Amino acid sequence: MLAGFFMLTSCGSALQVSDDGGKISALDGLERVIELKQPAQRIVSLSPSVTETLYAIGAGGQVVGRDSFSNYPAEALQVQDVGGSMGGYSYETIASLQPDLVIAGEINTPEQVKALEDLGLKVFYLSNPVKLDSISVMITSVGILTGRDKEAKALNASLEKRIKAVTDLAATAADRPLVFYELDGSGPGNPWTPGPGTFLSELIAAAGGVNAGDALQSAWAQISSEQLLVQDPDIILLGDSIYGMTVEQVAARAGWSGLTAVQENRIYPFNDDLVSRPGPRLVDGLEELARLLHPELYE
Repeated sequence: MLAGFFMLTSCGSALQVSDDGGKISALDGLERVIELKQPAQRIVSLSPSVTETLYAIGAGGQVVGRDSFSNYPAEALQVQDVGGSMGGYSYETIASLQPDLVIAGEINTPEQVKALEDLGLKVFYLSNPVKLDSISVMITSVGILTGRDKEAKALNASLEKRIKAVTDLAATAADRPLVFYELDGSGPGNPWTPGPGTFLSELIAAAGGVNAGDALQSAWAQISSEQLLVQDPDIILLGDSIYGMTVEQVAARAGWSGLTAVQENRIYPFNDDLVSRPGPRLVDGLEELARLLHPELYE
């Protein structure tokens, strides 16, 4: 059991572990103090990134409920499904699981947190990390809350080593390809893409590329086919392939045949879960991005 005092602030929360029998006092992302007499042993996770973090630090056996979108790792699918943020949660099911802690994420609203607290449940609202190097703070937070601090420390060390390996190698690349990352191409004339200041933009940069969306004004924006033709990306990544978008559909779009990425067959499906969930698998996403952007460095 950890003892002493810890203050973590990079992802919007602060954690303190006292010497008094391992009691945990935590300030969460909604600036509420949550107290636990001991690390949580029955946990309901309401966010895929939280669920993935719990399993990554060996706390999967402590998870008794998870949201409908938590589909990784495979073992999580055996845990009780309590519903989803957009479709609504079954508060009755959550309460029946008798959790000693519910961990919510930024996909959850303050109103949902309050509804759970009104049932007498302890809810910790975990803010998303805002930078690649602040993933470790989130993992450490979950480790302390669950008594898995040693495992969290080991995971952080491994992730930091992998991040450094990618960024060091990417720094040796002869060029930095322009990358268009498609989030939603259901309107092919104006597809959605991540803009400047987003986690995805940072990941593309860390992998040795330049995000085409950085030229836009907002974090999540639509880009016109005309704008895309002017930018002429070297690589197109289909984060919406999970929803059925194919390389062939993109290549056949009106006017897109003139794009370098189309002419050089550099359109790739991409598992958006790896980069849209702010948890340990972000590093998997970073490694995959680097291999696609700079295959010459991985031969």
